[in-house]
Amino acid sequence: MIALIDYGMGNIRSVSKALESSGGQVVITQKAEDIMKAKAIVLPGVGAFRDCMDNLSKLGIISTIREEIIKGKPYLGICLGMQILFSESEEFGVSKGLDILKGRVVRFKLSNEYKIPHMGWNTVKFKKKSKILEEIPDKSYFYFVHSYYVMPEDSKVVGGITDYGVDFSSMIIYENIFATQFHPEKSQKMGLKLIKNFVKNVQ
Repeated sequence: MIALIDYGMGNIRSVSKALESSGGQVVITQKAEDIMKAKAIVLPGVGAFRDCMDNLSKLGIISTIREEIIKGKPYLGICLGMQILFSESEEFGVSKGLDILKGRVVRFKLSNEYKIPHMGWNTVKFKKKSKILEEIPDKSYFYFVHSYYVMPEDSKVVGGITDYGVDFSSMIIYENIFATQFHPEKSQKMGLKLIKNFVKNVQ
């Protein structure tokens, strides 16, 4: 069973459908006990970092999510689900994240030729080999929508980078953690392949 965390800010239905069509048994949940029972955790998100952490806090599941990831449970974070893994974000003032990985979430500071948010298709250059990337060619295109990006303190956690006026970390691969700044559920064939690879390796 995969615990898909619903905290009111993700495209839960589209992520759930992508997981299920890839063979995943999914429970959409806001409960700590479901997260503890699950074989894997998926946390998608769209919106502001602070609101995300506030909603998770109101549900009383921050410590459970953190503990289960630290214990080694497979985790897939999408967009905000990737950003909250880090220490803090500068979005709307400094907000604390899960602090599982050291680093900050910062806003793009780009010349006028680049629009913010970064929205649309862009390539990801892989920095690591992983089962999650099987049969996905390097520099494949994925779909992005974001104004902020992660700056990890340790480059060893970076699984992929993307160029949008600056090279930024668009994928994290570290031990049991896999996370993407892009939206695999919106990224057609390659995105669905990535989700299928995740499901295959956690069921």
